[in-house]
Amino acid sequence: MAHALNGKHVAILATDGFEQSELLEPKRLLESWGATVKVVAPGDGAQIRGWKDKDWGDSVTVDQPLQGATADDYDALVLPGGVINPDKLRIDAQAIAFIKAFGAAGKPVAAICHGPWLLIESGLASGHRLTSWPSLKTDLGNAGAEWTDAEVVVDGHVITSRKPGDIPAFADAVAKALAA
Repeated sequence: MAHALNGKHVAILATDGFEQSELLEPKRLLESWGATVKVVAPGDGAQIRGWKDKDWGDSVTVDQPLQGATADDYDALVLPGGVINPDKLRIDAQAIAFIKAFGAAGKPVAAICHGPWLLIESGLASGHRLTSWPSLKTDLGNAGAEWTDAEVVVDGHVITSRKPGDIPAFADAVAKALAA
């Protein structure tokens, strides 16, 4: 997969409370394969803080404020989980509009763990086969998705995974979608 993603641009949409490994590890892997990855976040803060092992984790630099971000500038969108992060983002109209723009353009939208809450809010869950952290199964079903327990699920341009242990398969699925 080395250098297969040169020239590809990926946005990771997150805010305070993102699951640290679900942002940092896909970012590291995608960059190692040649993609340019930017952390996009609401507000005007220079950093957002992760969540790791039941407590606050490391801070990550925000590369692009959400206010100036557009789906036209990116080839794919990654939505990390954590409980706090997607719960904050799903009530942010600008974040939901950003996600919807990727969906409308048919660009890959990849969500892991609790990240699929954002697929529900943006209308991208309905009619798709998805996976997530198990506690979202009912939410996704109520939103019109078919939930399945799998390491990674690719349904059209929507990519989902369950948990941090699935990150290698998740990042590989994003890379394959970008390289296609």
